[in-house]
Amino acid sequence: MDSIKNRRTIRKYKSQDIPADLLNGLIEEASRAATMGNMQLYSVVVTRSNEMKSKLAPMHFNQPMVTNAPVVLTFCADFNRFSLWCKQRKAEPGYDNFLSFVNALSDALLFTQNFCTLAEDAGLGTCYLGTTIYNPEPIIDLLKLPELVFPVATITVGYPDEAPAQPDRLPLKGIVHEEVYHQYSPEDIDSIYSYKESLPENMNFISINNKETLAQIFTDIRYRKSDNELMSSGLVKVLQRQGFFKE
Repeated sequence: MDSIKNRRTIRKYKSQDIPADLLNGLIEEASRAATMGNMQLYSVVVTRSNEMKSKLAPMHFNQPMVTNAPVVLTFCADFNRFSLWCKQRKAEPGYDNFLSFVNALSDALLFTQNFCTLAEDAGLGTCYLGTTIYNPEPIIDLLKLPELVFPVATITVGYPDEAPAQPDRLPLKGIVHEEVYHQYSPEDIDSIYSYKESLPENMNFISINNKETLAQIFTDIRYRKSDNELMSSGLVKVLQRQGFFKE
């Protein structure tokens, strides 16, 4: 699909609604994604109402696309449905553990990516919100997610009202390893990241933030160790609350 090679994140959308049959058709197609044991360990919560989008927005740091998009989708790792089925069929489920969360997480993200690819091929634009993992507890409460259900990705969807530049990607040599993993030499790192570091917008980030390198933008400003550790601790607590992580 050309849509994959040309894809870009869309944050501004037209007011045009997405017909339910189109959205449901894309979700149904997306469910053909690979899945652990054919269990389909995922669910998706569809948010259309302005009221619910306004309530979701603070949980995603009030990013404007949450309220601007006609549809917001919250993709969830879900072992609840399968466990209920087991119990109703005289089988005792054993999926209240971290491994089961990882299996459901993998299922949900494969499903999510399938949906995004199909939606973009259908002329829609999408934006992936990583804030879902940063701030899962209020999302769980608002969407009334039961035990063994955990939000892992939020996607805003709509007809594009912008055509932003396509973001850079690392060269193939930076991500492919033949037969075994080959550790990167300093020269490899220089070569792999040279284009990203040369982009005017990234050079500007360095300048306006009084940093020496682009890497410092990531480590000192965007994804700080202290923030990662704080959110990691919170994530474990919410996984415990949802029944996936035992103390």
